Amino acid sequence: MAIALRRATTKVADFLRDHASFLRRMQWVIVAVYLFLLIVPAVLPLPGRTASIFNNLTIFAQFAFWGIWWPFVLVSIPLFGRAWCGLFCPEGMLTEWASEHGRGHAIPKWMRWGGWPFVAFALTTVYGQLVSVYQYPWAVLAVLGGSTAGAMVVGWLYGRNKRVWCKYLCPVNGVFNLLAKLAPWHYKVDEDAWRKPQRRTAAINCAPLVPLRHMKGAGDCHMCGRCSDYRGAVHLTARSPEAEIVHVTTGDSWQTALIVFGLMGLAVGAFLWSASPWFVTLKQASATWLVNHDIYWPLAGNAPWFILTHYPDVNDSFTWLDGAGILVFILGATIVVGGPIYIALWLADRVLPRVRETDRRGGSKSRAGFQLGRDSVHKLAQGLIPAGGAGVFLGLSATTLTLLKNEGISTSWATGVRFALLSLALLWSMRLVWRLAGLRSVHVWQRLSATAVVALGLVPFCISWVLFFVVW
Repeated sequence: MAIALRRATTKVADFLRDHASFLRRMQWVIVAVYLFLLIVPAVLPLPGRTASIFNNLTIFAQFAFWGIWWPFVLVSIPLFGRAWCGLFCPEGMLTEWASEHGRGHAIPKWMRWGGWPFVAFALTTVYGQLVSVYQYPWAVLAVLGGSTAGAMVVGWLYGRNKRVWCKYLCPVNGVFNLLAKLAPWHYKVDEDAWRKPQRRTAAINCAPLVPLRHMKGAGDCHMCGRCSDYRGAVHLTARSPEAEIVHVTTGDSWQTALIVFGLMGLAVGAFLWSASPWFVTLKQASATWLVNHDIYWPLAGNAPWFILTHYPDVNDSFTWLDGAGILVFILGATIVVGGPIYIALWLADRVLPRVRETDRRGGSKSRAGFQLGRDSVHKLAQGLIPAGGAGVFLGLSATTLTLLKNEGISTSWATGVRFALLSLALLWSMRLVWRLAGLRSVHVWQRLSATAVVALGLVPFCISWVLFFVVW
């Protein structure tokens, strides 16, 4: 069985390597479809009440982008690694193409800042809510089209045949990096084989700028297959979905921020505000206070569509107060949901022993080899990736279900499936936290205490989804 699996993965990887030109042509077809669905609906009239997926291009594009593409791209990452990025993503293709014909400047220092994955994800998520990106084609053009334009500009300016945008500035790069750590496949590098004398070998262009010789995990790899069997040292290999989180990755402060305050805090607020009666109560109370104090400009719905939703023809325009309320709600959710999770991780880290062994430089390390101190919080946070990823998928799939319901398709099954998926993801996260705690302690009571503390911190996260799925 293991031999058959190894042969199958080798054939797949070699196929991707040997048919690069075919895959490139396929990517151009995807680019053409992407640009068509992005641009054409923006120049068409807004759909009427009787429009559906089957008779209106705008609704069809809305379903393609937000009903199928984004939710199931997220699902594909923990299943197949970042194969979407390497084989299908139109932005990746366009930025690499621009880089082939661009100026080839060195990557500037500011672009290498580690906080961009979190900042780009947060800004894109919040901006998308302000302009109603799930509903209107002009908003889609601003968000997705703006990202695509940015990818091409960065590709033209920096690197040569590289995906600099994907490596540093793509709004979903950080999310994909995290989810890919759960993939049951990765390109494993045998460093001993790499060091063996070789005949002259053509250089490999790793477009996402992964240091191939020292690649340990799947977080940065785009699974394009170009490096398959390079120097007889790189092979597509099956592995445990937990192997990278437990034995390889250490995490850092920005990844922890993205998991705890991004995927599990900010994203929850972005999905919940439109369904929350608390948002309506907050807005009404604020409007009453403004009127009582003769302050009327925040109640005006005169913002341009690219700042706040403004479509008076269909009676859908946000006031400045609406925009402020959305920002406050999302910020509040980030603090109320993400804050307890981070505190729980911090407490769990204190429950566990601080030192397991000492390295040659005198620094403290655990049995897994990660630095203790604050970095150990970041290692524990990696265990929450399944729960955070499942939450984002469930939030995005709400659009899928809404569109299906509008087509007259029953979605009565959805609540049970949602809770089942969320429960499985939470159980997986708790298992990962348990295993990570076991790297620092052999005492069951310490591992149980740390895992229980983290579970307690997840209570607001769980309550948020109960409110969304059942109460509201």
